[in-house]
Amino acid sequence: MSMMEQHTGSDHDRLTAVIGMGKTGQSAAAFLLHHGLACEAFDEKRVEVPRELDMPLHIGKLKAADLQRFSRIIVSPGVNWNHPALVEARNSGVPMYGDLQLFGEQYHGNIIAVTGTNGKTTTVSLIGTLLDTLPGGIEAGGNIGTPMLDLLGDEEPARVVLELSSFQLERAAPIRPRWAALLNIQPDHADMHADAAAYRAAKLRLFANQGEGDKAMLPCDVEWDALADELRGRGVYVRRFGVGYPETMDCGVQMLPNGSWQLFWHHYEIPEFISSDELPSRGVHQHLNLAVAAQAATDFGVSISVVRQALTSFRGLPHRLQSLGIVAGREWLNDSKATNPDAAIAALKSFHQVVWICGGLRKGLDVSVLKEAVASHVEHVYIIGKDPKPFVELADAAGVPATFAKTMEQAVKLASRSQAGLSVLLSPAAASQDQFANYAERGNAFVNAVKALEAKA
Repeated sequence: MSMMEQHTGSDHDRLTAVIGMGKTGQSAAAFLLHHGLACEAFDEKRVEVPRELDMPLHIGKLKAADLQRFSRIIVSPGVNWNHPALVEARNSGVPMYGDLQLFGEQYHGNIIAVTGTNGKTTTVSLIGTLLDTLPGGIEAGGNIGTPMLDLLGDEEPARVVLELSSFQLERAAPIRPRWAALLNIQPDHADMHADAAAYRAAKLRLFANQGEGDKAMLPCDVEWDALADELRGRGVYVRRFGVGYPETMDCGVQMLPNGSWQLFWHHYEIPEFISSDELPSRGVHQHLNLAVAAQAATDFGVSISVVRQALTSFRGLPHRLQSLGIVAGREWLNDSKATNPDAAIAALKSFHQVVWICGGLRKGLDVSVLKEAVASHVEHVYIIGKDPKPFVELADAAGVPATFAKTMEQAVKLASRSQAGLSVLLSPAAASQDQFANYAERGNAFVNAVKALEAKA
């Protein structure tokens, strides 16, 4: 029985609280109102909502006592699940969910779902592009761009591809994706989950409901072998990806003796290859995402020629190892989406030597894990943000000179005077909220600072 069927009593019985009035919260409220279900909105920050969302809006500190009168609570993914008021409300028995719960109850088509710490948006975007060539097309949403409930219009799409965060997965009964991929699990969001185990458990909920005939894509690492065996025991067809060989995994990147590599995936039992030189996007980690997308598309019947054309024309997404071209005699790369150390390590390893701009809000993560990558690939470190000390200590441990530039504009100016010819990479290894609203605003500040250099040239 779905939520819509459960709540058939009086208006009071059906009253829903929606916590967090960002894009997802507004989407959930609009969905409920469209289905004739009364709701009220809560946000601790002063926000404005569209006029058509005709409902009470409560601004201010969230209190459990204010939530007791609701029959259920929908929590936006950006709101901490462990907020004291929410914990108290849950403990008192008030049902509490996220938007994925509503979506899973209402949608009846084929779900392709992707989760992971890094690479979700690139993979989902490319899957969406590729499968849109099939009859009936595909709609993309979730943690990317369009909130998933917005995909449920008057005519249900035949298939959807969802980018799912740990926050969305932990706040819903498990869905059943026909094709699901786990890209990676790396330290992140330490401030939003009880611990690393809770973060991992949230991600793995993606596979909890899969069964006979479904497909699951997992990294080709030993730590995922037990999950692979469990899924096979349920009749799931398990695929594996990584850096290796087409004889031992379904898709990934194969390193060649000359130091270059090629991307591969399988069409039935036949491996398909594309040289890294043919791919406009750069970086092994980016190409792993492309390989997963290629395999997903092929599994759903997209032709090899279409997959090849898409991969060889895909230039990547903004703020993800995005080349800004040659300015002031060097290439500039915007990787502002690298909000944790593992993402920055992957970016740094894409270069022999690079000038590195980093820093920001660490979210409790240890940046010392970057030491080897910094020592091997960085010529000079320019640090931004309000907490430079950990990055200064990292550079010192790696034996690389560092300069605290504080602001993005100053970092770009200083980097433009560094060793001639070396590329400059913004890959912060930290979140942005100490100086910017989000990673996109930070990336745009980098882009604008580089454009200012070009204007002076």
